Amino acid sequence: MLGLDGPQAPAGVRRFSHEAMATVYEVHAVHPDARYAAQAAQAAFDLVDRLERELSRFRPNSDISRINHLGAGESTRVSPSTLECLAIARHMFDVTGGAFDVSIGTGLPSLEFDPDDLTVRATTGGVRLDLGGVGKGFAVDGMAGVLDEWGITSALVHGGFSSVLALDPPPGADGWLLTMSDPRGASGVLARRSVSQTAFGASGLLKGGHIVDPRTGAPVSGRVAAWVALARPAAVEPDAGAATAISDALATACMLLDDGEIAGLCARSPGLEAWVLSSADAGDPRPPSVRHFP
Repeated sequence: MLGLDGPQAPAGVRRFSHEAMATVYEVHAVHPDARYAAQAAQAAFDLVDRLERELSRFRPNSDISRINHLGAGESTRVSPSTLECLAIARHMFDVTGGAFDVSIGTGLPSLEFDPDDLTVRATTGGVRLDLGGVGKGFAVDGMAGVLDEWGITSALVHGGFSSVLALDPPPGADGWLLTMSDPRGASGVLARRSVSQTAFGASGLLKGGHIVDPRTGAPVSGRVAAWVALARPAAVEPDAGAATAISDALATACMLLDDGEIAGLCARSPGLEAWVLSSADAGDPRPPSVRHFP
């Protein structure tokens, strides 16, 4: 649903890819030394692999799996990264009124986080976390941090092109050219944007009706796709370093929030934009249109 417009490897841009978290992560970076760029990309991919070991609910001894097996009153130690990702998820739960909920309605607010002891405590049993709606974006943010440590500032990083972070553009370019497309392939490219220092999150029904409203348990209705862009310097709290994770979470929420709620969210959040593709009404011959919320 998000893609790079034009050639996949513009002049001077080196491209590296890595499979993790059931998707493909890529680094598109500008650097004169190919070997150095490859080493930096590998360091970023190593971080993704570590995060997968900590955040995946499918790994028996991951932090998230241990949390999911907590009974009432029990606690477990987790990594700083896990606690940070959970704090972002909880913040997005509050911001969206529960439309984004990594516990899918099983009780995220009942978990207590202790950043000093790096522990998560369950006040009730039965909480089941799935960080799929925020974990990829969190990993992309971390990858950008690794590239910055290596001195690579002109880059674009993405996880499956649903979580995208555009840093500084290639030399001579105004920005990285991104496209937003109908996930069903029915309408082709719907919009184009040239961006830098901007995070994008995309959510949609590419794999069928897999998005459920955690507030009601009902599947999403009337929406085909949603995109959210967030300028990094103006990122919502906790900080600009979480821009892609936040964009991911809000894109999922925008599949469920009504137009008024999305407009209000954008109005309260400088640097935030959203696009929503709704399904056409039955019998309407016109193609579905994209609504933009600045």
